[in-house]
Amino acid sequence: MTDSTTISAPTNPYLVLGAAILLPASGHVILGVPVRGLQFLFFMVILAWVTAKIAPPDASFIGRHAGGVLIYALSILDAYKLARVRHALWVHKTRDRGDDPQGGIAPHV
Repeated sequence: MTDSTTISAPTNPYLVLGAAILLPASGHVILGVPVRGLQFLFFMVILAWVTAKIAPPDASFIGRHAGGVLIYALSILDAYKLARVRHALWVHKTRDRGDDPQGGIAPHV
């Protein structure tokens, strides 16, 4: 039986970062917020379409879809930040309980 005060370790932020880079919105799905990932995907497609319509014909692929690329980059940063915050909160909570996950190494002040 599990103790109600046991705090499970969150997903590794680097795993979330890698997933978000490889497949848009997958980092949010790993974190358990798939609706947020779906919102990023929706705006990624919409802004890529809009910039493709208003970009000059001689623009590169990235230039024609700059709106979607921008939202893609923001979704990567958002998923990583959310994972890092969850990990930092977990470290803080386990340190307060006396279960130091860093093996007794004190942070630099």
